[in-house]
Amino acid sequence: MATKLLRLALAGVLVAGVAVAGARAETFPSKPFRFIVPFPAGGATDAAARAMQPQLEKLFGQTVVIENRAGAGAVIGLDAIAKSAPDGYTFGIGPAGALSVNPAMQVKMPFDVRKDLTPISGLCETPFILAAAANYPANTLQEVIAQAKAKPGTLTIGHGGNGTSMFYAALLFTTMADVKAGFVPYRGTVLVANDLIGGHIGLGIVDPPPSQAALLDGRIKGIAISSKRRARFFPNIPTFDEQGLKGYEVGGWFGLVGPAGIPPDVLAKLNAAMVTALKDPEVVQRIHDIGMEPQPMTPSEFGAHIDREIDKITKVLAQAGDVPKDEPAK
Repeated sequence: MATKLLRLALAGVLVAGVAVAGARAETFPSKPFRFIVPFPAGGATDAAARAMQPQLEKLFGQTVVIENRAGAGAVIGLDAIAKSAPDGYTFGIGPAGALSVNPAMQVKMPFDVRKDLTPISGLCETPFILAAAANYPANTLQEVIAQAKAKPGTLTIGHGGNGTSMFYAALLFTTMADVKAGFVPYRGTVLVANDLIGGHIGLGIVDPPPSQAALLDGRIKGIAISSKRRARFFPNIPTFDEQGLKGYEVGGWFGLVGPAGIPPDVLAKLNAAMVTALKDPEVVQRIHDIGMEPQPMTPSEFGAHIDREIDKITKVLAQAGDVPKDEPAK
């Protein structure tokens, strides 16, 4: 009799558990969301989040509050995501630098990318441009390489900061071209573009949002673009690959992540809403307007993408040898 009662009790617990899980799936979402952007308001990443916000609110039927938590190359914002409750109501943007370059460089962070974050979906991607001041003596990638080899120690490249994907783009270029360079870290590519316009540096890695106008009106010149194919918005800038560095491809990318432990049913709902928003024509156009391309993915696809990027960058860093990590940025 006791055994029968125990079996009935266990069955009741299982049924109750299924009922709770079903109720959770049916009621989610039932309160507002926190959408953490780990960069200041007004930048390209913030603009991408705000492009999605109205569609997400429509799809969720709940308010989506954007919270800018900038600092430490997105680490502050991502740490806030990692330490939030895994109920699906807090998510945010993770950039390539924090999700792949920093782990590959073994930069100490207050969270583990692979253990403490849940990949939800890709968000968008953008190519980088090796750009030059208007009066820089080289106009092509091969001319830049030839000058660097003819005068060793004279090549310097500004970039968006150590541990960023812009730094990796510069490092991959010099590694594949077999040239030495001095890397000049800045606190973002807006400052790199400004110093190129002012002629304070000769070469720099920039991205489209802060440099698009200057590239189009000739205040700075595009030497090479880091995508596999020429960009829709810069058709006259040739790729690294077509200028002799076969296989060179680097992109600045951003994804949507939450804390570890989000229930599978909730994760599926988050992904479905985000992918739907990223395919909406109005959202696509707004993302195109800031020089980026939407990059929706499933959680498993985005997780695999992060793993591939970490592995790829780790190999390049090993080939390059010692690389700067902690130099002060301009």
